[in-house]
Amino acid sequence: MEIKSYDYTHRKGIKEVTWEDFGNLARRLSESLAKEEIDMVIGIARAGLFPATAVSCMLREEMYPVRLTRRYIDQVVRKTPEWKVPLPYTEVQGKSLAIIDEIADSGITLGMVKKDALDHGARHVITASLVSHTWADPKPDYVVLETDELVIFPWDYTVYKDGKWIIHPEYEEAIRLQEEK
Repeated sequence: MEIKSYDYTHRKGIKEVTWEDFGNLARRLSESLAKEEIDMVIGIARAGLFPATAVSCMLREEMYPVRLTRRYIDQVVRKTPEWKVPLPYTEVQGKSLAIIDEIADSGITLGMVKKDALDHGARHVITASLVSHTWADPKPDYVVLETDELVIFPWDYTVYKDGKWIIHPEYEEAIRLQEEK
């Protein structure tokens, strides 16, 4: 069963995050996570790898990617995330982890990775995101910005199609919906 893209009608306004904003958000998240004395960063691919990589570099900790998604070729095709790239189980055993994504919309993805890490022997697991919506459940342990706006990150705003850069079709529709309010 194919599912349409996320329902953006309940967003309130638009928040465009620039690359400079991203750097500031990543620094603030790194400062918060430094208090946790983590051993390792787990980044949720695709877009969660941007903040996970930044934080792991800023804190000088190892970073490993995982991928679980509702999407296939940028289209939402599942109601719940499906695992594509698992945790490195031998690496997480006995470690304190920070699991990072760029945004917590429903909170389900972060929760699934946390449960899997604990089930496979992680000593301590915290979740974090640059942005979270108020309806995320579970909420990340650390969030830099909580907003119910349509959040557009710099790596997502435009895509290259047919030899030119265009506004991402999913965001084009979401922006139109916000402007009609």
